[in-house]
Amino acid sequence: MLSRGIGAQTLTTSARRLIGVRWGSKLTQEQKDFIANGPGLEKFVTKEAPPVPDHLKRKKGQRLRLPPWLKTDIPVGKNFHKLTSDLRNLNLHTVCEEAKCPNIGECWGGGEHHTATATIMILGDQCTRGCRFCSVKTARKPPPPDPLEPKNTGEAIASWGLDYVVITSVDRDDLPDGGSEHFAETVREIKKRNPSILVECLTPDFRGNLDCVSRVAVSGLNVYAHNIETVESLQWLVRDPRAGYRQSLSVLEHAKKVKPGLVTKSSIMLGCGEEDQDVLQALKDLRTSGVDCVTLGQYMQPTTWHLKVKEYVPPEKFKFWEEIGNEMGFAYVASGPLVRSSYKAGEFYIKNILKERGTGDEKFEERTHTV
Repeated sequence: MLSRGIGAQTLTTSARRLIGVRWGSKLTQEQKDFIANGPGLEKFVTKEAPPVPDHLKRKKGQRLRLPPWLKTDIPVGKNFHKLTSDLRNLNLHTVCEEAKCPNIGECWGGGEHHTATATIMILGDQCTRGCRFCSVKTARKPPPPDPLEPKNTGEAIASWGLDYVVITSVDRDDLPDGGSEHFAETVREIKKRNPSILVECLTPDFRGNLDCVSRVAVSGLNVYAHNIETVESLQWLVRDPRAGYRQSLSVLEHAKKVKPGLVTKSSIMLGCGEEDQDVLQALKDLRTSGVDCVTLGQYMQPTTWHLKVKEYVPPEKFKFWEEIGNEMGFAYVASGPLVRSSYKAGEFYIKNILKERGTGDEKFEERTHTV
């Protein structure tokens, strides 16, 4: 676990002074240099990261058994069934369903703070890329986007009474703008009907086209999210060849550049075969790029055709990375076996960021607790 000795105390003091900027501001060159050239993993801890037991590591020809902490209840509840029905009637899709997320019932139901969150997937349900971890359908030439989708999405979300919505999409490399205008129009339709709702956009990389990133960043959203998915050394194995670690970092950096007050967010899957030093470097790279929030969760193989799980990371190791991320100065770190990039996003946002703003968001918090 984290060291409480001199090294850790020194880092904490330095981090709070150099890295611990308010999440709405930009990192200075001095701050970037501190993170890039700062202490290695050995300076954060007095011992190595908690090991993964042998029975949780995949051996050749073996399929790992699911550990008990990854077994979840079947989704239930009135809100869950209402959202499911409305989605079908309006021909809308959610990544919660398409990606077979284990937390769908908890997020859609609102959780302990009654902050209902849904992740809507726009631009259709067929992706032009074929990442080895993802269960979303793929196609070289998907059907054209539904021109009524932004309007339908805005109407649906307004009727659901959600507090926080995540808009994401498949990759649409077949479209000249990658679907960025469709993203922006969807945000505007949502905000037009309910200005107080918080909107997060979890976007593709738009093939590195920063004009597309700008278009979404200035659309009126509250959080710009883009996932690096895994550590740099495993990008070739996990993601489609058209994706890239540095390309993803440039997306996050540019979103902050065009709108400095924007909260940025990314996510890392564990259990793909990454080394501890690789995870630490990924966290440092995200922080250097000005990313405010990071989530870490367990990769789970969606079908037998997808990338196999290399190991099931135990909860104590996720806790280790949460503490490391907090020491590095992220505004929020969500780390756990069942955490996903949009897992209970509204609840995390309210608890850990809105309280810091002091810009009238207290009214929002009161409203969410009376839903």
